[in-house]
Amino acid sequence: MYYVYILTSLNFPDQNYIGQTGDVAQRLRVHNAGGSLHTAKYKPWKLVSTISFETKEKAIEFETYLKSGSGRAFMVKRLLS
Repeated sequence: MYYVYILTSLNFPDQNYIGQTGDVAQRLRVHNAGGSLHTAKYKPWKLVSTISFETKEKAIEFETYLKSGSGRAFMVKRLLS
């Protein structure tokens, strides 16, 4: 299984991060340890949503959608509220 996950910064609640992985728990540990340049300055993070997919390709497609304008609107309305 592959997962698209959404994180919210505990110190900067308006900051969200969208990613995809095969191991959500390990990826969250990396983000909170400062192991990602894109998320290090907003750590610590909490996991707010995960969506599972059977293939990596589908997970990447959905991650790309969530990072688009309409995808961000969907995320805020449906996945973060």
